[in-house]
Amino acid sequence: MRAAMAGLVAVAVLAVAGCGGGDDPAPGAATDGRVTGAVTVFAAASLTESFTRIGKDFEAANPGSTVTLNVAGSSALANQINQGAPADVFASAAPKNMTTVTEAGNADGTPVIFARNQLVIAVPAGNPKGVTGLADLTRPGVKVAICAEQVPCGAAARTALDASGVKLTPVTLEQDVKGALAKVKLGEVDAALVYRTDARAASADVTGVEFPESARAVNDYPIVALKAAPNLTGARAFVAYVRSAPAQAVLAEAGFQAP
Repeated sequence: MRAAMAGLVAVAVLAVAGCGGGDDPAPGAATDGRVTGAVTVFAAASLTESFTRIGKDFEAANPGSTVTLNVAGSSALANQINQGAPADVFASAAPKNMTTVTEAGNADGTPVIFARNQLVIAVPAGNPKGVTGLADLTRPGVKVAICAEQVPCGAAARTALDASGVKLTPVTLEQDVKGALAKVKLGEVDAALVYRTDARAASADVTGVEFPESARAVNDYPIVALKAAPNLTGARAFVAYVRSAPAQAVLAEAGFQAP
């Protein structure tokens, strides 16, 4: 399975990968009803691990298909789609960024919610600063990373902080949740507000500290096939697969909540 990582530079790579060139089969449906060809999925960064596995499972269920992931912050992905980047599917970490795409007329049908996610405080393994809640993040000498507010993890962080009344000054604002998590893993900050699923995926390096205010900032994850999809048949099949029992089991194992 090919994976293209975040950023506008990735679009150029995906433009090649999504064209069905080389040895890729022509997109569409095989004679037995299974999907063939390349399916390019623009997915929120927090879906990286789950969609990598789901993509492989989709390929196994549809011989002749190839899933390519472009993962980044949902706001960046929405902008790329609206600027004409070749993509078949968009999976966002919040409805707001999906609305950007639907209002531009770029969705094939109505988006559906396929998962939910909420925040934890990610700290280095062993929790050396003894963080137990949001108030601890304001202690002198505690450096914190959060996502920028235009991306879903940042908007959720702001909602949770407002609900708690905690006035937090982060040392960095990251463009996606993986960036915030990386700051903890590299030892550049003492804590970060990230999704529960991301902390679980990095459990060898970080500990996820639950906090009650996160219940006020649960994010719904919508997905939709795109109107200009190079492989619309494949796009619709992938969206359906994400909602299937096997894919939902993968998401649940990663820590996502049912829609």
